[in-house]
Amino acid sequence: MELYLTKLKSAQNYAATFLKWVVLASITGFIGGTVGTLFHVSVEKATEFRLENMWTIMFLPIGGVVIAVLYKLFKMSESTGTNQIISSIRSDEHVPLVLAPLIFISTFITHLFGGSAGREGAALQLGGSIGSFVGRMLRLDEKDMHLITLCGMSSVFAALFGTPLTATLFAMEVISIGVIYYSSLVPCLLSSLMAYGVSLYFGVVPVRFSLGFIPSLSLKTVVMTAVLAALCALLSIAFIVFMRKTEHLMDDKIRNAYLRGFVGGMAIVLLTLLFNTRDYNGAGMNIIEKAISGTAKPEAFILKILFTAITIGAGFKGGEIVPTFFIGSTFGCFAGTLLGLNPGFSAAIGLVALFCGVVNAPIASIVLSVEIFGAEGILLFAIACSVSYMLSGYYGLYSSQKIVYSKLRAEYININAK
Repeated sequence: MELYLTKLKSAQNYAATFLKWVVLASITGFIGGTVGTLFHVSVEKATEFRLENMWTIMFLPIGGVVIAVLYKLFKMSESTGTNQIISSIRSDEHVPLVLAPLIFISTFITHLFGGSAGREGAALQLGGSIGSFVGRMLRLDEKDMHLITLCGMSSVFAALFGTPLTATLFAMEVISIGVIYYSSLVPCLLSSLMAYGVSLYFGVVPVRFSLGFIPSLSLKTVVMTAVLAALCALLSIAFIVFMRKTEHLMDDKIRNAYLRGFVGGMAIVLLTLLFNTRDYNGAGMNIIEKAISGTAKPEAFILKILFTAITIGAGFKGGEIVPTFFIGSTFGCFAGTLLGLNPGFSAAIGLVALFCGVVNAPIASIVLSVEIFGAEGILLFAIACSVSYMLSGYYGLYSSQKIVYSKLRAEYININAK
């Protein structure tokens, strides 16, 4: 009888926990999906306005000053961002709610005036802030606060990109490389699905690309895919190092945040005029689409690295993941052609492999390839992600990311990403 009661109590505990997270994740996902949809529409409208009114880029330096003023006004450090969200998952640190409107407005300004940045940094910060707020309102304990913060991150990511499985696994995988907290699977998946559903309801179009050609699996294709992935791993290191060096250089040489925002914005304006193209302003989704259709300028990936490093280093907001898609797809299109691969397919490989290299999340990267390109070439994408993950070393876009286990052997190392 005692054994029966123990089992019954255990079953009740599982059921109660499951129902608790169905409710909490649904609430977080609904809020995250609503905010993510509004954010997506805002960024799209800002981009449309900029493309129709090219003169807006001249106000980018002023935009840099405004962003610096906003962060000073709300007593938030310029360095506050995705790294703080990641750190909060492993500590009792709370993510301030004010971060949500700050990153929302700052990213809108960046895209409106032509800074080279993405959206995912804002998505993770918005989501983390929302999740943390919901957790505090419901008086969750420390362990549950960590889970609901992950729910928030995955929800806004799913709403923005229309990739709920990638959002789920990315949030779970990116915090501590080598360790995945499977207790967050149900909460993050439910939150992502709820947010994805909200975004679809309001007409947000998921990020999807159609590959015109996917090569059959052969020794040559496997080898060339692996070579391209290895090159993407090296490029991921170069990109991260250049981003870090540029940010540190701008911090050292221009200590005043207002002046740094103005000078950085002016540098982007001058580079845009010098190269006589708007390809490197904003996220550049149109350039990614062209690369995957088989067309990319050989120098595109280098210039995007330069534009993005200056933009982020100057204090503009948005994130580096969409620029990573841009850099990876244009580099893949160019390098893949030299290797004898189809340019559109190699652009897709480059996009996924570089993403994997900079975020150190191979499982999420493989799932990303399925969600945005379809499942037909999954083995080749898996090869690319595996090679890029191993050869990209211990570098990462997020310095607060923990590399818990070695990429080379079954060894506990517990170091921060470089």
